[in-house]
Amino acid sequence: MDERQIFVGKKPVHLYVRAVVMAMESGDRTVRLTARGTAISTAVDAAELCRRRHGNIAASLPETVHVRSVDISTEMTERRDGGGERGVSVINIVLEGEGDVPSQSEEE
Repeated sequence: MDERQIFVGKKPVHLYVRAVVMAMESGDRTVRLTARGTAISTAVDAAELCRRRHGNIAASLPETVHVRSVDISTEMTERRDGGGERGVSVINIVLEGEGDVPSQSEEE
């Protein structure tokens, strides 16, 4: 099964919810949200908004959205000042949509 990967960064959470909606509307029913460091809270917020189908944007999601898995890890990256390596937390949240996506006429 193919899955779409969305990298979460510093943009507002509703843009990531919209990216999940667009992916699921185009047929990708499995979406992976990936975030590092401080963007982890944005990824969790986006996943919860999608799971609860909360808000105008998320209402366009399939009937049910499940959190299939959550993986956390640490990536070792080179320090900017050249002083060795440092660990950065990483989260991967896999969302799976089940059911039909509402048509445009149902939303209005």
